[in-house]
Amino acid sequence: MHSVAVSLEKVSKKFGPTPAVYSLDLGVHKGEILSLLGPSGCGKTTVLRLIAGFERPDSGNIYLGGRLVAGAYVYTPPESRGVGMVFQDYALFPHLSVQENVAFGLKAAQNGSRDRTLASMLSLVGLSARANDFPHELSGGERQRVAVARALAPQPILVLLDEPLSNLDADLRLRMREELRVILRASNATAVFVTHDQEEALYIGDRLAVMNNGRIQQVGTPEEVFHRPTTRFVAQFMGNSDFLPGVVAADGVQTEIGLVPQKVDAPAGISIEFVLRADDVRFSPEPGGGSMILARQFRGATNLYRLRLPSGRLLHAFAPHAFRSTPGTPVRVWLEPGHDLAWFKREP
Repeated sequence: MHSVAVSLEKVSKKFGPTPAVYSLDLGVHKGEILSLLGPSGCGKTTVLRLIAGFERPDSGNIYLGGRLVAGAYVYTPPESRGVGMVFQDYALFPHLSVQENVAFGLKAAQNGSRDRTLASMLSLVGLSARANDFPHELSGGERQRVAVARALAPQPILVLLDEPLSNLDADLRLRMREELRVILRASNATAVFVTHDQEEALYIGDRLAVMNNGRIQQVGTPEEVFHRPTTRFVAQFMGNSDFLPGVVAADGVQTEIGLVPQKVDAPAGISIEFVLRADDVRFSPEPGGGSMILARQFRGATNLYRLRLPSGRLLHAFAPHAFRSTPGTPVRVWLEPGHDLAWFKREP
């Protein structure tokens, strides 16, 4: 059983009349990387600021390492919480060198211990050779690594990362998310990583917590959240999903593109809707197929097709780059997910 590094119990926070965070329960295990994911304005950065101590909850309790740091009659200031923070803009001191930035939180350590920790941190983030350089001499990726090293150096209970990759260009962002996970793993850090990017969250997090409108919608492993969403919002947010309605039958679910031979835990005659992603859908040109290609988007290794079903409902489907078909082509559409599809009961 993992010990809990941080725990939020029924935490709420308002700014004006609207709750930014509402009755939120969340726990992060020691040594775990949790991706806190959601659209802009969902409350995820407020959660980070509450944990760090930059905001005080209106109600609820926050524990760090089993110690109450925020509650009805308790408030521990940020500098006494043992939390490291990596900001979106890195917040490096421009007048300090790389090693001086990293050593900033080590002032109380004895010189020998301080020097060893500093050398270890610079080596961990691959910046030993840049120790005497200043932030303006570094690339965006190098500045990010300095910020991570500075947050990790005092060996905090928890590291909080607020969209630290969002200021990087696309290629560097991909490379840095790999480096960041390696660094966090190598340091045995416990971390909460805030992002609105689904791919980033899936890659970095051991678990994901998906937020919307100040509430946690679902917590689970990347595979659980992606393949078994528990709310329609999570299904839509995680993977640009389409929804295909159908009626439960004895041998599966009858839809407008045919029978889907998947058993679902619902009585016959009940209306449901499957959650579909583009890799679940297949199609082939066929006169009188009943559906039609509306558009094709070239994605490099694949083409993404937008298909209109007989009812007018839209589905998306991937096809290999070598397969090309033009808008207006009649097609037959079917499903080949290779796994059980997530589904929800349709509201009357």
